[in-house]
Amino acid sequence: MVLDINEIQKLIPHRYPFLLIDRILEIDEGKRAVGIKNVTINDYFFQGHFPGKPIMPGVLMIECMAQLGACALKQSESMKDKLLVITGVDRCRFRGTVEPGDQMRIEMEFSAMKMGMGKGKGKITVDGKRVCEAEIMFAAVDVQDSI
Repeated sequence: MVLDINEIQKLIPHRYPFLLIDRILEIDEGKRAVGIKNVTINDYFFQGHFPGKPIMPGVLMIECMAQLGACALKQSESMKDKLLVITGVDRCRFRGTVEPGDQMRIEMEFSAMKMGMGKGKGKITVDGKRVCEAEIMFAAVDVQDSI
């Protein structure tokens, strides 16, 4: 199942300038997802990171993986009314840079989910080369509890 930007916005609350997924190519409810982020010089973060050598901040690569993971989890009926928040990041490695013109292929796979807490492994590749990988922990919270 392919999800376009309109369907992604129905799943997660992120909006410009913080919506970092353009399309979802594969999604297996609560288990796995593959998505795309097309990186352009118009992305807001390139204004200051870095002038003369624009590279995507690593923390935003982690956020891309988290947003993709949230889309996969929100497919589940039990998660539809939950807000998914990052609670931790382990084993994160940056192995390359992401620059304007790149297309990021983002993959998330979940290894555990108990009592509203979960863990997933993510990776990002550009042109088949791995640029980032991380384990991301998250919690599913009621929207009313998070405000």
